[in-house]
Amino acid sequence: MSAEAAEFERRTAQFRPELVAYCYRMLGAAHDAEDLVQDTYLRAWRARGQYDESRASLRTWLYRIATNVCLTALESRARRPLPSGFVAPRAADAPFELGVDVTWLQPLPDAMLGAPDPAAQVIARSSLRLAFVAALQQLSAGQRGALILRDVLGFSALEAAGILGITVAAVNSALQRARARLSAAQLGQDQVIEPSDVEQRAWVDRYMVAFERADVEGLKTMLADDVLMEMPPLFNWFIGPENYGVFMNWVFEANGTDWRLIPVTANCQAGFAAYNRVGDEYQLRALQIFTVATRGIIRNSVFQDSDVFAAFYLPQTLALR
Repeated sequence: MSAEAAEFERRTAQFRPELVAYCYRMLGAAHDAEDLVQDTYLRAWRARGQYDESRASLRTWLYRIATNVCLTALESRARRPLPSGFVAPRAADAPFELGVDVTWLQPLPDAMLGAPDPAAQVIARSSLRLAFVAALQQLSAGQRGALILRDVLGFSALEAAGILGITVAAVNSALQRARARLSAAQLGQDQVIEPSDVEQRAWVDRYMVAFERADVEGLKTMLADDVLMEMPPLFNWFIGPENYGVFMNWVFEANGTDWRLIPVTANCQAGFAAYNRVGDEYQLRALQIFTVATRGIIRNSVFQDSDVFAAFYLPQTLALR
């Protein structure tokens, strides 16, 4: 590596985690975010001679490039919803229906964010929560960019206008429409009062113990009255502890009660990978990511997609203990 390349890496590396988070919020997929950040850095390196620090900070300049990359990518990519924002709820015992033609939202492994500044952790958690990122996908690309830049990242209207390549008036208009859309969907960042990271992990750890015991009644005691379970790529989703219990009884009846669970974190939320015993090994079945409020677990998003498993580097099988 040349001295110039080393200096470029030294100056820009600190922004990589937040750019990954930004591109993820825009696109809704971990592998897309990683690819687009790589493209951003490649473009920045090629255009390094055009950067004028008297006109914009290095961070703002990188965001301008990343935004252009994201907006171009969004021209050829479908929005990524979750089932709860796409179809009506169903009974817990309804037949499964696979949404093969839908490009679903994917979780973001926390490992891709590196070690974020603890002072920014609360902001990162609220703005990366699965439900919030799913709500962003309902916005147009311009509205999405304006809201993330202004409300999540704290850029001024003037800075956001420069990054998006539009006027300040256009930024303010897009932001107003985006806020109204999120408010109507009741999916604002401040809707959920979350416990600390340690308390969230404790809730999920207790859930894991009950899950490994196939203790459905125990699972239900940890659920909020409005708990929601969804399972992309299935259209099926439902609300309430009773529905949840019906479904979990079916899970254990259909798949047995011998499971191994591996803790994971994604979108600044606690979760686990679930392996079901089949013959002489455990096979990967699902990745479950939980939203935890002070009143209990309010959402379990269950992913069963091979691309999601790959993003977390999860082994397909585990040996018997």
